Amino acid sequence: MSRPALAAGVAVKVGTAEPSTHCRTPHYLRGKHGVVVRTLGRYPNPEALAYHKPGLPPITLYQVEFDAAEVWGERLREAPYRITADIFEHWLEPAVPDSGQGNAA
Repeated sequence: MSRPALAAGVAVKVGTAEPSTHCRTPHYLRGKHGVVVRTLGRYPNPEALAYHKPGLPPITLYQVEFDAAEVWGERLREAPYRITADIFEHWLEPAVPDSGQGNAA
């Protein structure tokens, strides 16, 4: 059973797995928060295709937008620089809103 599709505008977090095999998710985006821009379609899993497996069932690929400061730090805060990446659904999870706890001075 496949997961429900993520709609444009949904906040997500990229998983932090450290696979020892082929992976299509950039390491610098793991654990980072972004927003789904759009759904790009369903495709065979490229992580399985790399090992000559069929990659089925197909999985959804999303375009996800990240604030550059989220990815590379505060040094890029001068402007709202954004980057996008195409990330497969099994690497994405809904972002958990910050509860504000633990932020007291």
